[in-house]
Amino acid sequence: MATPREFVPLSIAILTVSDTRTLETDSSGALLVERLKNAGHRLGDHQINRDDIYLIRATVSAWIADPDIDAIITTGGTGVTGRDSTPEAIEPLLDKVIDGFGEVFRMISWNDIGTSTLSSRALSGVANGTYVFCLPGSGNACATGWDKLIAAQLDYRTRPCNLVELMPRLKEK
Repeated sequence: MATPREFVPLSIAILTVSDTRTLETDSSGALLVERLKNAGHRLGDHQINRDDIYLIRATVSAWIADPDIDAIITTGGTGVTGRDSTPEAIEPLLDKVIDGFGEVFRMISWNDIGTSTLSSRALSGVANGTYVFCLPGSGNACATGWDKLIAAQLDYRTRPCNLVELMPRLKEK
């Protein structure tokens, strides 16, 4: 039997990408903040950017460079319309893409939204030792992403493996 592990709280930043939401109306960002706090993590920062590739990139770049931020979750801007630019903003910043995240997110979402999952461009990766997760903007998508994928992988107690146990090795060359 494996030795039980202690929970390791992380500092997580939340970025909502929206042309219309404010901190008062940002239910998806609020859901993620509530979930991460309830899990025992710390909120590193919470911002809203309009769907502008350079604003998104600037905010996320600053968090990636901040040694006090362990993970970043964005919500919104992952669709296929002309204004959806989160993947284009984030992917060039990543040192490694975690392909399985988007694949599993769409597989899980199939149960709720069927073929509509095709328009989701959810993605994840690591940059400068910081995990980055990009979720769609709906509350249901954020709940699915956190509850069924992110929460377990950002919990050091998850067996057989999790992303937290890899953190000391993320900056190896």
